[in-house]
Amino acid sequence: MQKLFILFSLCILFSCGNNTSDKLIVKGNIKGLKKGTVYLKKANDTSLITVDSMVVNGSSNFELQSEIDSPEIFYLYLDKNDNEDNRIIFFADKGITEINTSRKRFYYDAKIKGSKQQKVFEEYLDVASKFNNKNLELVKESFDAIKLNDTVLISKTEKAHKNLEKRKYLYTVNFAINNRDSEVAPYLALTDLYNANIKYLDMINDTLTSNVKASNYGKELQRFIDKIKKDEK
Repeated sequence: MQKLFILFSLCILFSCGNNTSDKLIVKGNIKGLKKGTVYLKKANDTSLITVDSMVVNGSSNFELQSEIDSPEIFYLYLDKNDNEDNRIIFFADKGITEINTSRKRFYYDAKIKGSKQQKVFEEYLDVASKFNNKNLELVKESFDAIKLNDTVLISKTEKAHKNLEKRKYLYTVNFAINNRDSEVAPYLALTDLYNANIKYLDMINDTLTSNVKASNYGKELQRFIDKIKKDEK
């Protein structure tokens, strides 16, 4: 009986020591990949650090892990032994994130299934890409106008660009406020609105739920706002 109790205690200890419920697990398949290295990275101050990596040789499946305190952005990199830069950005949380893609179109073919924050992030990126495409069109129009020395067209494209920029700012602000219960909100404030009027940052920060305020991005946003206000004094 005593031996059974000791064995049961050891099993519990072993199970606790290998608990992955508080970790991020990223796994999936890269179609067409025979050989290469997959890296899991995240931001650390102003640079990216590798938190895990795996050499793929024969099998196209991969699995990577990382400690994670609160939902945040991670990057999946693929080194195919060529000069191409292959990177997938995703919003991760504790638990499993599954990423399936292809070697040839690593970024474009990516299908990501994981955190609820990732769903919110993808919704934002879908609209943001439309703003970016329109911006590229205006850049081309502006370049053509300069080549033709058409001052009227130059003025028109400059005005259109400013209006587009304002619309994107307002969209991002509204999106963050409407998703105040997601860590995506402070992340967008820090990345896409960092140079916006402080009133917009304050507006987002004031609407965040207590849980989001306590997240890493929530705390970082508060520090960022405090610094701006201190510098303005």
